[in-house]
Amino acid sequence: MTVSTRVTAVRMGPLTWLAVGLMTALGLMAFLWPLVASAGSAAVAHASDAPLLFALIIPVLLLVVLAQVSEGGMDAKTIAMLGVLSAVIAALRPLGGGAAGLEPIWAILILSARALGPGFGFSLGAISLFASALVTGGVGPWLPFQMIAAAWVGLGAGLLPRTRGHVRELAMLCVYATVACLVYGLLMNLWFWPFTTSLPDQLAYNAGAPAIDNLSTWIRFSLVTSLGYDIPRAILSVVVIAVAGGPILHVLRRMARKAAFEPSVTFTESDIAEQAPASTLATTTSGVAARTTTPPRTGTDRGEQ
Repeated sequence: MTVSTRVTAVRMGPLTWLAVGLMTALGLMAFLWPLVASAGSAAVAHASDAPLLFALIIPVLLLVVLAQVSEGGMDAKTIAMLGVLSAVIAALRPLGGGAAGLEPIWAILILSARALGPGFGFSLGAISLFASALVTGGVGPWLPFQMIAAAWVGLGAGLLPRTRGHVRELAMLCVYATVACLVYGLLMNLWFWPFTTSLPDQLAYNAGAPAIDNLSTWIRFSLVTSLGYDIPRAILSVVVIAVAGGPILHVLRRMARKAAFEPSVTFTESDIAEQAPASTLATTTSGVAARTTTPPRTGTDRGEQ
């Protein structure tokens, strides 16, 4: 039975994790403010400006996070891999346009993050959604929300624990894909739901209402409007992972090994000296001392007259 391996293409240090945590906190504020804002708060008073405001803030913060990730080890090989996989996702995304949420890109994102690590998954999620938006003409105030949500999907896939056996690994990825696709749809509803007009009272956002009331209304709104897109997205992702997940993971991990993303280990003489046993060093030192202190034998010593 084999244990799944993980190659960290983008190493994440403490500063990177801090930046990702800050980005996550601000992203949650961007998505969840309708559930906690009071009726007299500035967020509700300027509710129509909120999407534009967050559309300006989130890309800037995302660039900060990507810069921190780059400091952790993003080199030319990583950038090339990001470019290739982002192009693949950008090419696949139009295939699901208007087809009831049939988007195979989420399976590629999840498998890539699983094979190459959370830092790579976070970067790939954000960059690939931006690239695909340029290809499909989907640039708008919703794009920053899509980028951060996709980055979370890649980050979570990269943080999944190791498993024993490929069957268990694929089963875990299928479960994660189902949850991630459904949660992605729920989150994306939050960016426009508070500003949607002509909704019945059972589905409309009520500024200043208790958080539990708006939470239940948000869930009802999602069940009525977007669940027909979220479920097919999840089903297709599960099918792709179950059918082609094994070969894709094998190819990605083989590419990662050939690219040698992990730093190579080199030893210096000082490292060898520090790790050598003390007895070996003592023997070596005494031997050297004996060879250097013993005088050469003369003819008299050999009994010559």
